[in-house]
Amino acid sequence: MGDSAEKQARPSFFKGVKAEFKKIVWPDGRETVKQSVAVVAISVAVGVLIAVLDYVIQFGVSFLTSL
Repeated sequence: MGDSAEKQARPSFFKGVKAEFKKIVWPDGRETVKQSVAVVAISVAVGVLIAVLDYVIQFGVSFLTSL
């Protein structure tokens, strides 16, 4: 009973997916490179920040435990 409605819904679902894929605007190569460089730079900056915080916290805990 519910199978016929489900079978009819699938083709319209895939038609909708195809229609949405046609709306996608892909970035050009230059924009992709700019965004990739930004991601790498921010990742390195966050990594350095985490390393500095780790060092400071480790120093603080060592100082407190040596008292």
